[in-house]
Amino acid sequence: MPSKKKDDLTLEQMLIRLDEISALLDSDLELDKALSLYEEGVSLIKSANKMITDAEAKIKTLNLSDIQEEKTHE
Repeated sequence: MPSKKKDDLTLEQMLIRLDEISALLDSDLELDKALSLYEEGVSLIKSANKMITDAEAKIKTLNLSDIQEEKTHE
């Protein structure tokens, strides 16, 4: 995968990179390389979780906004 900052990655790109990291960690690696990949994976998981949490919050906000709008039109 081309070198991008994790903040520039889409959720789908993060998941692809996590699959790549998982496959690499299943192979024979030097300890330093394995630790580096593990650290990258943990960082990607945190970023992906934040992205999902933010999306859920936005959906809840939009749904509440729709409900309130419907009540004012009744």
